[in-house]
Amino acid sequence: MTGWGYGQDDGPSNWHKLYPIAQGDRQSPINIISSQAVYSPSLQPLELSYEACTSLSITNNGHSVQVDFNDSDDRTVVTGGPLEGPYRLKQFHFHWGKKRDVGSEHTVDGKSFPSELHLVHWNAKKYSTFGEAASAPDGLAVVGVFLEGTRAQFSCFNPKCLLPASRHYWTYPGSLTTPPLNESVTWIVLCEPISISERQMEKFRSLLFTSEDDERIHMVNNFRPPQPLKGRVVKASFRA
Repeated sequence: MTGWGYGQDDGPSNWHKLYPIAQGDRQSPINIISSQAVYSPSLQPLELSYEACTSLSITNNGHSVQVDFNDSDDRTVVTGGPLEGPYRLKQFHFHWGKKRDVGSEHTVDGKSFPSELHLVHWNAKKYSTFGEAASAPDGLAVVGVFLEGTRAQFSCFNPKCLLPASRHYWTYPGSLTTPPLNESVTWIVLCEPISISERQMEKFRSLLFTSEDDERIHMVNNFRPPQPLKGRVVKASFRA
């Protein structure tokens, strides 16, 4: 095993061989059991300030589709929620399945969605570089958005267009869902899905994983299954 991926030999069930933290106490994603989420009135409303965002590039990084942003200042940030201070938007990427009944990393009451969007932010006040933030406790905040299939169009990569109307969310302490799997993430998972058409999902599924022998392997099922909760509490910003 020379790297990591989503295949039979290098997929999530094997990641612990290179990254022992894969079997740690606060790994992500998880299955969110809505009836067991604890309403926390102290949680603040989530504020996502993306109006001034400047995207730099969109790439197939071999594991997903990723859009990178200029994060040199606090113009494009998430604040509020469970967070202290602003967290700058670094990038967003997607996870999706081969069929519409799987694809999201987080599940809700055992239900999978066709895709999940992750908006990755880092705390600039506490940590001077993204690399330091990735290894520091809760240096990252990831906003997860479920995508479900409808006839709606999905043609704009402005992050504001990728957010549901409702800002109700669940939050819990977790990890990156891809290697190095650092347990440094405050997860904020929005409850309301956004819509994506089956035609757009097929565009994702037509992409290819990178591979040393140039095999044409379609980029599908690039998600990690839910991990054990191990005593963690999922908090909710709303009453069920």
